[in-house]
Amino acid sequence: MPDKVKILVGCPTSDHKAYCLKEYAEGIKAMEGEFDVLVVDNSQTEEYVAKIVKVGLPAVRGPLTGAARERIVACRNVLRDKVLNEGYDWFFSLEQDVIPPPGVLARLLSAKRKIITGVYTKEFKKMQDGKLVGRVVRPLLYMIHNGNVAQMEMDDLEPPRVQEVFSAGLGCMLIHRSVLEKVTFRWDPNFKAFDDMFFSTDAMKQGFKKYADTSIRCEHLEMSWEGNEK
Repeated sequence: MPDKVKILVGCPTSDHKAYCLKEYAEGIKAMEGEFDVLVVDNSQTEEYVAKIVKVGLPAVRGPLTGAARERIVACRNVLRDKVLNEGYDWFFSLEQDVIPPPGVLARLLSAKRKIITGVYTKEFKKMQDGKLVGRVVRPLLYMIHNGNVAQMEMDDLEPPRVQEVFSAGLGCMLIHRSVLEKVTFRWDPNFKAFDDMFFSTDAMKQGFKKYADTSIRCEHLEMSWEGNEK
């Protein structure tokens, strides 16, 4: 891994992600290099944080006020505060349902970018004339196309390279502390966007560019949010 640095790996979570806890723990333990881990749990009960600790991952209870998105943002800011208050150089935001490939930290660090993400995908409904005609897999990456923000397609990832993007999910994102010094995680209930989009736009306002290494492909063990409070 390039030049020894202090890295915090972690994410907000809740017992809705219990189905992939084993895989997440195995994925983190398989990562190379030196780093610390903290998972911040916002479940309604204390049972899940105990399960996280049992699989060998440090975990704490996060703020429990508000709806799910508010709790997620509050937990991200627990991690941000830890980075800033305890002298970390980097925060590696690794969501519990995202399993990275080998050597992910060294590969992201080697790009020497203040914000850089690996790639993970999501399945979306394919609609035509208001009807569902199939499903399509797309990366959770967005770029500017013809003056508008557009989601990238799988073909846009080729050839594998480091490229600038407009925004990305927070599932596999390496963020330098200088970014976190100027950008706080937030969410606005008046907009449909998630906190990752606010992070991207706030970082852009502070002069930070975002990049993706399209050669880093993660496994996304996504769940359905249907029926869950968002």
